[in-house]
Amino acid sequence: MKSTAFALFALLSLLGAGSGGGLVQAEVIEPSIPLDVPVQSSQMGRSLLVEEVTTTWCPSCAEIDPYLMGVADAHGSRIAMVAYHPTDGEDAFQPEASQHRIDRLGLIHGSSLSTPTFFVEGENPRTGLDAWSDVQRDILDAELKRQGTSTLQFEVVKTENQTTAQIVSFDTEHEQLENTQLSFLVLHHVKSVPKEAINPGGDTRDRVVVATAECDLNSTALVNQYGVISASVNESCISDFSITFENLDEFSIVLIHEHTVEAISNGEAGLGTIGTVELAFRARETLDSSSSSLTLLALAAGAGIFAILPRKGSKTPKE
Repeated sequence: MKSTAFALFALLSLLGAGSGGGLVQAEVIEPSIPLDVPVQSSQMGRSLLVEEVTTTWCPSCAEIDPYLMGVADAHGSRIAMVAYHPTDGEDAFQPEASQHRIDRLGLIHGSSLSTPTFFVEGENPRTGLDAWSDVQRDILDAELKRQGTSTLQFEVVKTENQTTAQIVSFDTEHEQLENTQLSFLVLHHVKSVPKEAINPGGDTRDRVVVATAECDLNSTALVNQYGVISASVNESCISDFSITFENLDEFSIVLIHEHTVEAISNGEAGLGTIGTVELAFRARETLDSSSSSLTLLALAAGAGIFAILPRKGSKTPKE
């Protein structure tokens, strides 16, 4: 089953990366590199936000998870892929930051979401491995629709016990500031699953959103913060918004310009982002090179690709 899942994901990743034109590699820094001097992200915002609702106890999620980082790398900076684990009483992680983001998706899609379910720019819930071809099409469609985006940049520095990320630059159209916010997301890579947890998969999970903070661009106020040691803003969200969190061995930080919950709730805006940029500190999982492509295509053909559907025991996150 796992080899079949890998074959399908690998094939769709390669086809998707090739169909998008020249691939710009995602910004990934080896975790061995010290961060005692600030390191800056790229100055950009065109990455698409791909969100997954998942759990540690879900069998299909466990089969998919090991290959999603390779899928993300195959897409380069075209996407920023994150994973939300719900506060459902059974997931091994249950970070408040993840549930906060699930609740945001729930404003449009409701609170009962099967796992795994994927969203590209907050639209079209796609559930199960068999839906990945639809996710791929959603990525391409979103890229075609995406016009001007906000340009974002932040920097990251580490001390002995904590890591700080702070915005460096922000540029957008004036009319896009109203009813919008800047959001930092912190993703934990290779996060260990407790031994006592219900766990049909490996010992770790990836891309787990463990911290977030949001700054309202109209009021220059922090509106939400979960899982961080601190979050602060002095002059404005666009000049000195920062977060500090406990050190992680491997992690990513995503900075997003998006609409506020109030604007979405009032029907004034959708869930899609206005700009997204990611900086990762982790080992890279790659699915490139022509020789690897041929090998993976042969593997896919030999495995007899078929869809992995959510199993009967699959549950939904609780409200």
